[in-house]
Amino acid sequence: MSRVLILVRHGQTSANRRGLLLGRADPPLCDGGHEQADALARALPPTARVISSPLVRARQTAAVIAAASGATVDVDERWVEMDYGDLDGHPASDLDAEGWRTWQDDPAHVPAGGESLAAVGARVRAACRDLSGAAAAGDVVVVTHVSPIKAAIAWALGVGDEVAWRMWVADAAVCRIDTTGSVPRLLAFNDVTAHDGAPVP
Repeated sequence: MSRVLILVRHGQTSANRRGLLLGRADPPLCDGGHEQADALARALPPTARVISSPLVRARQTAAVIAAASGATVDVDERWVEMDYGDLDGHPASDLDAEGWRTWQDDPAHVPAGGESLAAVGARVRAACRDLSGAAAAGDVVVVTHVSPIKAAIAWALGVGDEVAWRMWVADAAVCRIDTTGSVPRLLAFNDVTAHDGAPVP
């Protein structure tokens, strides 16, 4: 029996489909996102514990996954998406090349009105540590967003927050972290096989 921490990016929203930066803005899933949530619910193994970011797109996805297992959804604020501040809801091109270099070179950089990668990393690492024991005893599903997933992967690999810029996480993608050993182990990253109707191992 698998015993892992399963990280799930929420299903698609219209803002995701348009390629906009989506942080604390709170749109619901689009039709395609609901279809992705349904596919995830069919593909993921049954679980007794589902945790969600407080944002609507994550809670909608989590509710579908939880219903398939007869589980309830617990909301944990630490899994909320990065705060993009003034950039929220805008295309990435609204930030100039110098702004992107500054952000990518310094995990402590705070975009105007927003949150640093280091701050995301700190709260997500704490959440991962808190869940590692439960995930070692039975699967735990966390429905969250791009930046928290990247931070959790950095935690699993024992690397710094700057690695976030070297990852891509698709809509409704699944990552799996084994927490049964002395250190976490990354088993799967950016798995989108659920979209094809295949079970997620």
